[in-house]
Amino acid sequence: MTIPLQARGIRRAFRRAFGRPPVVAIAEATFELGGGEIACLIGSGGAGKTTLLGMAAGRLRPDAGVVRIEGEPAHLPEARRIVGLAPRDAAFPPGLNVRELLSYGASCHATGRARADLVREAIEVAGLDGIVHRQAAALALSDARRLLLALAALGGRRVLLLDEPFTGLDAIARRDLGERLQRLAAAGASVLLSSADPIGLERLIDRVLVLRAGRLVRISPAAALLGGRVLEVMLEAPPRQPPPGFRVTATGIEADLGHQTAEAALALCRAHRLAVRGSRVRFRTLDEATLDVEDVAAR
Repeated sequence: MTIPLQARGIRRAFRRAFGRPPVVAIAEATFELGGGEIACLIGSGGAGKTTLLGMAAGRLRPDAGVVRIEGEPAHLPEARRIVGLAPRDAAFPPGLNVRELLSYGASCHATGRARADLVREAIEVAGLDGIVHRQAAALALSDARRLLLALAALGGRRVLLLDEPFTGLDAIARRDLGERLQRLAAAGASVLLSSADPIGLERLIDRVLVLRAGRLVRISPAAALLGGRVLEVMLEAPPRQPPPGFRVTATGIEADLGHQTAEAALALCRAHRLAVRGSRVRFRTLDEATLDVEDVAAR
């Protein structure tokens, strides 16, 4: 079975002038992306997310290692026809409306009626029906992100790479874009997106890749990172010292339960004579799990 996206031992550094040492953007990365999978590349600013996506898209050549798209080296035309990249920042040419820009992009794939069909499919995939006559360069952020998705998916591309697609979007726009990505994945597309702030992506992604200082420090199914339970305890007043295993929050304290019951953890709070106002048990969020991974990697 052909793997949609496969990276093996890739490395990329950028040379600097005046004899200064090069900047290593990606020190080492090995991973795969399966068919119909949505994976999230998580890392802080400067971790190397954009560089890694650029290599996966064939726009940057790795200094070492290899990236393959359905078995072909990512920089070859055969591979680049399969993969679509949506950058974080939209830079659309002035003077073209949404339909004209999509038609121009579709001309790389087909002509005549087939070209018009590709444009219609892209408009439907990204939900652009109501804005096809607007100037692309003047679109609001949420509309621009949907147009970037349409351009990336244009021509039935099967591997989609999106750089920070949810940054700056409100909750409604985030949900809409997430649902569109899920429909594309359900149709067989493989999706790799990056995020410095993964809050709210728990229900969207299948796998997490944590990038720190140019190295992939953790690759894990999202469910494995999010399986832990957290007990939140709201207090009447902040504690002088939290009980063992607890950490102070804005409203009180909280603790990872692990194999412990919530009742046992609350009994520990009562033993420390804390004025408990309320409590609840929730699952860990994606950003909490990622921070834990980065803390371990930093030690």
